[in-house]
Amino acid sequence: MYPRAKSLGLVIHNDLLLLEQYKGKHSNGEGNYYRPLGGTIEFGERSDWTVNREFKEELGIEVIIQRYITCLENIFKINGDVGHEIFQIYLVDLKEEWMYDKPYLEVKEGTRSSKALWVPIRKVLDGNEFIYPEGLTKIIRDYILS
Repeated sequence: MYPRAKSLGLVIHNDLLLLEQYKGKHSNGEGNYYRPLGGTIEFGERSDWTVNREFKEELGIEVIIQRYITCLENIFKINGDVGHEIFQIYLVDLKEEWMYDKPYLEVKEGTRSSKALWVPIRKVLDGNEFIYPEGLTKIIRDYILS
């Protein structure tokens, strides 16, 4: 098995992060946890293109890439299986300004649907809300808020 290459887009507006909400077991227990929007880089696709494609597929919207932030490697275990992901992280803006006023955005991926919510950055940094992949909280603190 090989590591999976992925790209994520961080959307920040008024000290809020746009994060997809999940429910279930996670490394900090059970309940809600969050992840920025993005997905697997397809063969022959640049990582910034992946961010644009994933936002279009999952939210039906376009984003503007502001800047590349960093690379994050995540090795984890779920139910005894080891996972290995390498993420390219980008800071992005929503192209349509009015979308920032919505309390949540509907995420569609195949037959699955969920919500992307505006989560206060402070709650993430304080450890009151859990975001994945592991190490992303430190990246937000060190690369974006510094």
